[in-house]
Amino acid sequence: MCGIIGYTGYARAMPVIIDGLRKLEHRGYDSAGIAIYREGELEINKKEGPLANLLADLEDNPDSCMGIGHTRWATHGVPSDKNAHPHTDCKGRIALVHNGIIENYASLRKELILEGHDFISETDTEVAAHLIEKFYRGSLETAVRKTVSYLQGSFALAVISRDDPRTIVAAKKGSSLVIGLGEGENYVTSDIPAILERASQLYILEDNEIAVITPDKVSITDFGGNPVEKEIFEVDLEPIAVEKGGYDHFMLKEIHEQPAAIRKTLQGWIKDGRVDLSALEFDEAFKNTRKIYIVACGTAYHAGMVGRLAIEKLARIPVETDIASEFRYRDILWHPDDLMIVISQSGETGDTLAALREAKRRGIKVLAVTNAVGSAAAREADRVIYTHAGPEIAVASTKAYSTQLVVMYLIALYLAEIKQNYDSEEISGLVNNMFYLDAMVEQVLKEQDKIKNLAEKYRDVESTFFLGRGIDYAVAMEGALKLKETSYIHAEAYPAGEIKHGPIALIDDGVPVLALISQDHLVDKAMSNIKEVKARGAVVVAICKENLQENCQECDEQILLPQVNPILAPVVSVVPLQIFAYYMALFRGNNVDTPRNLTKSVTVE
Repeated sequence: MCGIIGYTGYARAMPVIIDGLRKLEHRGYDSAGIAIYREGELEINKKEGPLANLLADLEDNPDSCMGIGHTRWATHGVPSDKNAHPHTDCKGRIALVHNGIIENYASLRKELILEGHDFISETDTEVAAHLIEKFYRGSLETAVRKTVSYLQGSFALAVISRDDPRTIVAAKKGSSLVIGLGEGENYVTSDIPAILERASQLYILEDNEIAVITPDKVSITDFGGNPVEKEIFEVDLEPIAVEKGGYDHFMLKEIHEQPAAIRKTLQGWIKDGRVDLSALEFDEAFKNTRKIYIVACGTAYHAGMVGRLAIEKLARIPVETDIASEFRYRDILWHPDDLMIVISQSGETGDTLAALREAKRRGIKVLAVTNAVGSAAAREADRVIYTHAGPEIAVASTKAYSTQLVVMYLIALYLAEIKQNYDSEEISGLVNNMFYLDAMVEQVLKEQDKIKNLAEKYRDVESTFFLGRGIDYAVAMEGALKLKETSYIHAEAYPAGEIKHGPIALIDDGVPVLALISQDHLVDKAMSNIKEVKARGAVVVAICKENLQENCQECDEQILLPQVNPILAPVVSVVPLQIFAYYMALFRGNNVDTPRNLTKSVTVE
């Protein structure tokens, strides 16, 4: 959830680390810090709040060629200067940064205090610094290796010592960590974009691995000390992809990148008018699938809800969609022919990975849908389909969601072909319609000014509701989440038919209700529910297809969608909700790309 950057080389460390911290801001954080080696000592600076607070106190050190930096999202202890990373031992000899959670920190802390160690922070991380101090006998690597054997939970560590001004020791278990390879310089980071302009060749650390990094060498071993041979991973991303490209915010840029992302995600999977996933070499598992579990968190979970409805309708296979943090504690009645599909933008979502690993432990096949090549989900699943959304920097996901939807449709259509459970002509028609989704999204993007005006009109509301029936309800949930994430306005999504079973008590004069109306066979039912909320004073904004415009005349506002097949409608209907959330946040003066309390990749439970 936090961000790590480290550098060792022959150039000035400070500018490299600061640049990396800037590129980690999108992950979400509440404090930042840096430790550099300077004239035989470790110089620590850390500040609560935005990176600008830290930078205001920093002076560049031209003599320092090694250091580590961190952006922290608080878990143990409130956001504060003392709880910010890096953390040190009692003597200031050791400094480290940490992502993850050390679950047994309380017992370790108690033991260390009894041994005479002084703790400054409320964090779980500080116990690691004091354990390294306890075991340090001149070899930082040995001390780190012994320390990790005591730690329970998940962690990515980057550790430096004033006794060795060239070496960073990194350790990984459960949280992402990669080593960037340069000439006469090397890097460690939790997030590839932080070093993308400097290193395109990487070592991706696996769980239970330790790396010793110097300017000229990287050596990797497992926690037991056995050497590990690594293949170099080549990053296929252009640095320009993580820049704003003329847009005011990454979120708006990424909304507008959706048509291109949809095209890239479809590329290569459709042949001769049919979806063809045979390149996965997973047909046998698909043919034998008895039941599917789709497991994800947040926005990815909403994509999974759409996937469930599409698979059940087209392939006639029973599907459960589960929130990963709940699924991992269920007593699942596993069957050998079950299939798990995990969806994660980063491929590093902690709860989702836990569900994946439990399925693998039970002998269940797992298919991952992710945007991150080389991520844990991609490596650990039996097969992976990439969404090809490109780097998504804004915390509020947009193009990752739409491309996840596209992949779920590809899976549903391919399963339908394999199972032969749906009319082939209708399948062919749906496949053909998918080629027009990018153009339909582009058409909706032209409504941006109208949606902007609506956002300005409702900028001061305190509560909103999103309604939908069938597949529209899944989109309503995503729309409500986007508005909550960016604008901090209370937003709730309900199946339209459920509104009168309690939530209608919250409807009052002037409360905005955004109604999704893209399902032709449900339009009369949806309008019946809309009349119920209008009768209680709600202001209704309909997001409806052009051919249903006449049915929606009683709504106060309309945002029209092109004529899209109802099954595929979510790819198109979510776009106005994304734009609405963006402008609501903008007009309320919020930080659009990095909303408060949120992080891009939730790697802890």
